Amino acid sequence: MRLFASLLGIGTFLAARGAAAVDADPSNYEAVVPALVAGDTLDLAPGTYSGNLDIVGLAGTADQPIVIQGPADGSAVFTGNGCCNTVEITDSSYVVIKNLTIDGQGLDGVFGVSTKGNNTTHHITIEGCRFIGHGASQQTVAISTKSPTWGWVIRRNVIDGAGTGLYLGNSDGSQPFVDGVIENNLVMNTIGYNMQIKFQNAWPQGSGLPETPTSTIIRDNVFIKNDAPSPDGDRPNLLVGGFPETGPGSENQYEIYGNLFFHNPREALLQASGRVSIHDNVFVDAVGAAIVVTDHDLPLRRARIYNNTIYGVATGIRFGSSAPEGDFVRANLVFAPELLSGPAVDVADNLSLQLADAPAVVSSPSTMLGSMDFYPLPGQAQGSAVDLAPVAADVHYDVDFNRTPKGMAMFRGAYAGEGDNPGWQLDATLKNVGTEPSTTSTSSTGSGAGSGGTTGAGAGSAGAGGGGGASGDSTDGADDGCGCATTRESPRRLGLPTVAILGLVLALRRRRRQRAFAAAASSASWIILPCSFGSAQRRRPSSGSRWIGSK
Repeated sequence: MRLFASLLGIGTFLAARGAAAVDADPSNYEAVVPALVAGDTLDLAPGTYSGNLDIVGLAGTADQPIVIQGPADGSAVFTGNGCCNTVEITDSSYVVIKNLTIDGQGLDGVFGVSTKGNNTTHHITIEGCRFIGHGASQQTVAISTKSPTWGWVIRRNVIDGAGTGLYLGNSDGSQPFVDGVIENNLVMNTIGYNMQIKFQNAWPQGSGLPETPTSTIIRDNVFIKNDAPSPDGDRPNLLVGGFPETGPGSENQYEIYGNLFFHNPREALLQASGRVSIHDNVFVDAVGAAIVVTDHDLPLRRARIYNNTIYGVATGIRFGSSAPEGDFVRANLVFAPELLSGPAVDVADNLSLQLADAPAVVSSPSTMLGSMDFYPLPGQAQGSAVDLAPVAADVHYDVDFNRTPKGMAMFRGAYAGEGDNPGWQLDATLKNVGTEPSTTSTSSTGSGAGSGGTTGAGAGSAGAGGGGGASGDSTDGADDGCGCATTRESPRRLGLPTVAILGLVLALRRRRRQRAFAAAASSASWIILPCSFGSAQRRRPSSGSRWIGSK
């Protein structure tokens, strides 16, 4: 009865108030999470959380998201178990998950963060989290979305040693990932992809997905592979798939800029189809092409590739297919035997040099993380002004890898400057942008302030091998991870007596009727019945070929 009274007290207390900051710990967080409302911040105490974090039916707003956060040092640790994915999100929106360590404990098929099934999850922010222990197989994923999702922000996370780092969308193209921002993450040492966004067939009816054209932005990330084998097939560091042929979503695009792509012993560093802008990135060390744009599951539509620095590859840029809506290949700095292959049309103002030329052009060319530096030496990597007007609609088209304005656009490659590099040292760490990006995706505003994350160990050394484009079918990411999707009607893994659950549900149902009372009483003194609340205490608020479904 004491447990019943405590839980009923927590539910009644949380229901009968406005936005609040609430504390919880491993003993009671599962009872607190379902009662969170718009504007709440749940602060999780340090400790090991052996249950799952089920986020079901939580609805924040753009102005008042629901924040679930651990300490900044990542000491709130959620551990995987054989039952279910560790964090499962169902029918929720405007929720921020922040500063957690999510440890899959080496369990095969147990995903870190997941949404799946016929539900709607939009405007979810995953920020400042560390993902470890998800490397039991290539099919095990740190962050997975397999339901219609839009407005997600995935920011400043460290994913180390997963089977697949991020797998966004479903293997059959049926669950689109739309209008997202993936920024300032470190994804390293994965067995398969560092990240893949799946191709999209015609969108499901009535899903709520934004019907006006949007961009998914991938910026300021560090994508690193090592030399470990990929038993289910070799994969690029990043692959992005095409969009629906007609209807909603058919005019969407990817904007990929400011990223470091490092090392792939058997494949390209980046492969893209659909409609894509790739600019102001640094690509280092792959045996084939650094960038491959081609028809894949769906066709290549448009390819804008400009102001990239590419070093230590066989071919800088490979067009496996023509781009019927146009291409734009300008102002790239490529140290490779071959600048370009394939049917590109608008190719101009690039600087193509051999590997041996690099020491006379850039500061410290190498394939060693922590010491390599491709910033131009004085008077180098420059030419006549490049007309960037055709790409002026791209986000940050006019600033370089360091966010330095390009001015007259006379530099070739990812840096618009010469001499000493004022920006971030290329390394296996979170990229320090300096000035935080001011632009989110085209129709969404992600919630959550920037925060630090922890970093893992360095990646493997440069390797040989063969590759440079998609090859072979695969089944990476075809499953949904562990367990079943949660529902509002089926609270999962509370481990509580049935009577306690009923008491909590009844308290939650009173919430609507009590909101008016809570607003009126906000200036009054709070009276709390003498129940045992643990640490749930009210405080004042404080913020080439086809890879089908492959990982």
